[in-house]
Amino acid sequence: MDAPLFLLFAFIAVASAISLVVQTHPISSALSLVGVMVSLAVLYLLLGAEFIAAAQIIVYAGAVMVLFVFVIMLLNAGTEHKSSKSPMVKWFGIPLLVVFIGVISFIVQGMLPKSALVVFGTFTQGGPLEVGRALFTTYLLPFEVTSILILIAIIGAIVLARKEI
Repeated sequence: MDAPLFLLFAFIAVASAISLVVQTHPISSALSLVGVMVSLAVLYLLLGAEFIAAAQIIVYAGAVMVLFVFVIMLLNAGTEHKSSKSPMVKWFGIPLLVVFIGVISFIVQGMLPKSALVVFGTFTQGGPLEVGRALFTTYLLPFEVTSILILIAIIGAIVLARKEI
């Protein structure tokens, strides 16, 4: 039962990611990103990482997406206008993208060491103790840098949205 659920939610995640890029309205893109985040949370559940799945839903699909939608509404971003593409982009864009993804996949597959297959439900390092210990010891600097970047983004959004008197 794990493999069909994995394939279903992996497909939903990829379809939502494609929809995220293809959408022309920013709110629709944000909702597609919520679909990606929820699908990832279900994939974490399948691996047995319940705490990480809950954090994925609460932090990313909840708080971060509310912040994204707030900034989109604050900036009053409208629908994206399509630009005229050259005929070369229309005919060669998708085949070159497929070739690029294939080459990158081949390179990454060759660089990675061979590892054991994933067995669903055997992951035991996703509890609050392990996540907290890793977050505040090994990953303390990236955690703090991320919080400063988020603060800078909020200040930037306020400066952009402020009307001149």
